[in-house]
Amino acid sequence: MAKIWTLSEVGKHASEDDCWMVLHGKVYDITNFVTKHPGGKGILLKNAGQDATAAFNSAHPVEILEEQLAPEQLIGEIEPSGVLPDDAEGAVEDAPLADLPPVSTMLSIKEIESYAMQRLSPKAISYYASGSDDEITKNANNQIFQSILLRPRVFVDCTKCSLSTTILGNKVGLPVFVSPAARARFAHPSGEAGIASACSKFGALQIISKNASMSPSEIVRAGPSATFAWQLYVLKDIAATERTLSQIRQIPQIKFIVLTLDAPFPGKREADERFKMAEVASGAAPQAWGTEGALTWQKTLAWLNKHTSLPIVLKGIQTWEDAYLATLFPSVKGIIVSNHGGRALDTTTTPVQVLLEIRKFCPQVFDNIDVLIDGGIKRGTDVVKALALGAKGVGIGRAALYGLGVGGEEGIERVLQILADETMTAMRLLGVQRTEELSSRHINTAALQHQLLGGHASLRTVEQELKAKL
Repeated sequence: MAKIWTLSEVGKHASEDDCWMVLHGKVYDITNFVTKHPGGKGILLKNAGQDATAAFNSAHPVEILEEQLAPEQLIGEIEPSGVLPDDAEGAVEDAPLADLPPVSTMLSIKEIESYAMQRLSPKAISYYASGSDDEITKNANNQIFQSILLRPRVFVDCTKCSLSTTILGNKVGLPVFVSPAARARFAHPSGEAGIASACSKFGALQIISKNASMSPSEIVRAGPSATFAWQLYVLKDIAATERTLSQIRQIPQIKFIVLTLDAPFPGKREADERFKMAEVASGAAPQAWGTEGALTWQKTLAWLNKHTSLPIVLKGIQTWEDAYLATLFPSVKGIIVSNHGGRALDTTTTPVQVLLEIRKFCPQVFDNIDVLIDGGIKRGTDVVKALALGAKGVGIGRAALYGLGVGGEEGIERVLQILADETMTAMRLLGVQRTEELSSRHINTAALQHQLLGGHASLRTVEQELKAKL
């Protein structure tokens, strides 16, 4: 029978060298975990010796306890009178309660973003909006779309128009999907479940973040008509990663695994760092990075194939060379051209430039695997241009979180509806009935040609370099 503790007894263990915590009615001795916490020890010590359920729920699903803590660290239960209700979410803390107009009157992603900045807490804004260094890449991701001109054709019947497509063989109602966006409960208590419910109404794809604030099983239950994938970060604690993959195998709604590769080490996001410095002004250690930085093509994919039979998508491809190498591994069925929303390496290439490089050096990639992109999408014309360059689908991250922030599930629906309406309008004006009809003949990219990598492709050299590393 589990030992019963009182809150006063737990409160005696509130230091770095002796740290207990109450989570969901259970008492944990997390002393050995304090210095290993990926978010730094400051937030743990702030809640040490207390019922930290509310703070925990704002950032994590309960399943992460099994992933990160050993069974022996569960030392008992808290007496019933000391238990906080499980619906103490701790989300949107310190959020300014700005009066906003109905989301149905918001007409663009830019407008929704501006209202989100009024509604979200400083903590959420610093986490969601920050880009690395000077945010050159973050801003360029969107700005580059303005350099692509559209080429409409006339005398084309545009009375019918469909946005439906397939992504890795899964039929979806939109070519727009929600990229893995962490900590959705910072924006709204409905969190990732609110996103799933909105995606369900459009038959859209949601890629569930590894760092979601809710469990994958909770999320998929909220979106019965949505399509789901799951983002994988390989942790330094490989056993913990394998335990999570085991949990994912039990969720049939998840159709493929998205292995994220563009953040083996955190970028310098100054707005986020500044907030954390203020939050842990008591002298907590810098955040520890828990992601494994020693991943390699053959070793990592061979290991992953042992733990999942699902198709694999590689997220974070930023060169044509890596796009081509992805096609050499049979378990890889797709790639997401992404620079982590400008949150990792600043001044790297934008997804649009990488699509152009692939078209120039190895266009067969588009025939062999599904190519998706994310980063900088704010208009339906952006979606159309990406599809015309060869992308199968286009992801949004910040826009989804901002929609959640201004209106919960309804806000996400509004974001998706705006992009769906704008995309359909652009297709009709181009003279296109279906997304698969979009091609290079619908766009003029001449203004970007001088930005592309010069020279000629040597696919054999790329393969030889890979074999040498193996």
